[in-house]
Amino acid sequence: MDARADWYAGDMLGLPTPAHAKALRDGGVAWLTDAFRATGALGYDNKVAAITRFEEKLGGGTGRKLLLSVAYAKPDPALPVDLFVKFSRDYDDDFRDSLKSQMGPEVQFALLSRAPEFPATVARCMYADLHAASGTAVLITERIPFGQHGIEPAYEKCLDHELSRPLDHYKALLKAVARLAGGHRGGRVPAAVARHFPFAMERIGFMAPMPYRADQLQRRLDRYAGFAARHPRLIPAHIRTPEFLAGVSATIPRVLAHEAAIKAFLHGDPRLIALCHWNANVDNAWFWRGADGELECGLLDWGGVGQMSISLALYGCLSAADPELWDAHLDELLALFAAEYHRSGGPQVAAADLKRHLQLMTLVMGLAWLMDAPAVIEKELPGLAADATRFDPAFRGNETARMRLHMITMFMHQWARQDFGAVVDDFVRGLEAAERAAAR
Repeated sequence: MDARADWYAGDMLGLPTPAHAKALRDGGVAWLTDAFRATGALGYDNKVAAITRFEEKLGGGTGRKLLLSVAYAKPDPALPVDLFVKFSRDYDDDFRDSLKSQMGPEVQFALLSRAPEFPATVARCMYADLHAASGTAVLITERIPFGQHGIEPAYEKCLDHELSRPLDHYKALLKAVARLAGGHRGGRVPAAVARHFPFAMERIGFMAPMPYRADQLQRRLDRYAGFAARHPRLIPAHIRTPEFLAGVSATIPRVLAHEAAIKAFLHGDPRLIALCHWNANVDNAWFWRGADGELECGLLDWGGVGQMSISLALYGCLSAADPELWDAHLDELLALFAAEYHRSGGPQVAAADLKRHLQLMTLVMGLAWLMDAPAVIEKELPGLAADATRFDPAFRGNETARMRLHMITMFMHQWARQDFGAVVDDFVRGLEAAERAAAR
């Protein structure tokens, strides 16, 4: 088959599946009717009668997006008319098209989410399918009406100072993640999870071996120090002192020496392996107040969904939170997660165990993925003023630079506040004690 064909046979449902917006438009109401019936979203006594909005969008990391609205022959309040369509392909951009395979898990998850009593609140899936051999996939869900009907406006990543009550939002996010993870462990997720999302550490891209040697990480730490000296209002004083930087430098070789053991530990407790959303930030959710006044949320953008260490999901959620929230509320949030995880069907775990796992996950993720932040920021914002702060309009308008600044600041702040050097020392002592015990 042509690698850039208009239509592919779907592996999951067997229907012809459009690779791009024009193909979907050509398929029209007849194809939409067949597609929605195939998933069970639309009964055979109804059909899509008209397309009332068709607006293509470009955004996000992969593929093209489409804002689609439809009318049904038999209107039904339970049927969404405003829809969001996500394609894996972008035939006009070779780089974006090269990322096409990333949507596969999201499509499989969307179909699973249609199961009765699914434990996570997600945008209702109307149709999803993929052609794995070509990396072609399409996902059609209800479109969330941000800012309407009691739903809060959409939020952007790493701008938590714009939230009225950030703690409420992170409580809602962590409860949502815990409900899915606990529901999976409690048997409330379809058995197909084991087939589509088997747990294997080598399948988790973020757990690949560290891409840097100790000397390479040291050079990146030196660049961070230089960046902090040039922009002292961007990097807080306590994470740019010579003493702090020397401690980071001394700890890096110990982390690399025990990297495999740390990752084995993070994935070695079966109580803490579950189906998770790994990137539950405020920009990947929608929020509303329940009847009891508590803030609730649904989760969007399920790329990367799978079975993983719960600590990776915790990191993915909290890494976008401001450092002040970690300082004041981390123990509270971890206790909330543990309680909701158990209430939803998962095993009982101590918040202290979650905290140790989160500390080690933050350490390995930070060293592997965040140490290039200064170089990225300077590339994105080459004229950044020496006295710029994180509230500078340049960061407001550049998500890549804003996110990298936030993430490196959060990482180094947690290193200082939670004393990652001591965390590593304690972990190594535990390893050595276990080895001595095994040798007896």
